[in-house]
Amino acid sequence: MTKTRLVSILVATLGVLGLLATFHTTAGTSTRTAGSVAKGTTPPATAPPPQGSTPSTGAQPSPSTTIGDQTVEGDAVPTKYGDVQVRIIVTGGRVVDVQPVQLPSDRPRSQSISSDAGPQLRDEALRAQSAHIDTVSGATYTSGGYAQSLQSALDRAGIRS
Repeated sequence: MTKTRLVSILVATLGVLGLLATFHTTAGTSTRTAGSVAKGTTPPATAPPPQGSTPSTGAQPSPSTTIGDQTVEGDAVPTKYGDVQVRIIVTGGRVVDVQPVQLPSDRPRSQSISSDAGPQLRDEALRAQSAHIDTVSGATYTSGGYAQSLQSALDRAGIRS
């Protein structure tokens, strides 16, 4: 790779990061920017699990149970940028965790969006205890697929939202 190309990539990356830093929302909106944290909440303490490597087989996943918990996978939802699929863990009829099984990751931009939006969508789902979650700005397709996969998992777990 030439020095000029590396400089171009670096400048483009810094430009995108600068644009992301300027995004903001105001209270009362239903959209948050990728990388932002909703007012009154704290960011996740740990990194999300690895994302986007499990291929979809087209088969309907069946619920599996562990001691005291019910683990259920939602449908793999195809989006313009790749499949989105989540797994929920339910204890006592309450969703206690949402894990990404697949998020778009075939391109660097998709990986970046997924790594920013995934934790926000997880937090939103846990707060809402339903698939009625806010769309993350800049991750519209991922947010829509996440909500659909989440709803199918909730339906399989017998949780009314």
